[in-house]
Amino acid sequence: MKCDSRYFQQWQMPRENACRAQIRNGYPVPDPRCTPGGFNTSVTDDMLRNPAWRTAEIRNCEVSEAEKHATYKWYGLQKPRVNSGQQQVCELDHLVPLELGGADGLGNIWRECGPDAATLDNRYFKIKDRVENYLADEVRAGRLSLESAQQGIASDWTQFLADAERYCAHGGRC
Repeated sequence: MKCDSRYFQQWQMPRENACRAQIRNGYPVPDPRCTPGGFNTSVTDDMLRNPAWRTAEIRNCEVSEAEKHATYKWYGLQKPRVNSGQQQVCELDHLVPLELGGADGLGNIWRECGPDAATLDNRYFKIKDRVENYLADEVRAGRLSLESAQQGIASDWTQFLADAERYCAHGGRC
């Protein structure tokens, strides 16, 4: 498996404090200049449908976990000192998730934080995980093309919130 990131728009590594998250439908979305989202060209629909395929095959294949921490600086945030278990408030998130063939390069990674007062299950990154699971299952079932899922989540992951909520209410992976 090779790691080949393609981004949905021209991308250059941002400067410190150059990025601003936006709010859509009450949730943060990344600055598209800094995190346009992208995909790994070697991941296919057939691979995603194969029950033996795991995201570990492409995780950290382009940049290391430590290198991904640069995104905190781009968005003007300090990396949380305690950020695990029930105290996890941020996640370095792939905008287009690896389970949808998302790129593992920095143009597809952003820091998704908060809200601080919410329980872990209701933090923004956990809510986005529900959208990711919904879209991945739609692609695997053939109801949505991989390209549509990738481009849709990259442009505005919050557009799928209502569908993901229905999916969860009907026993989806949530």
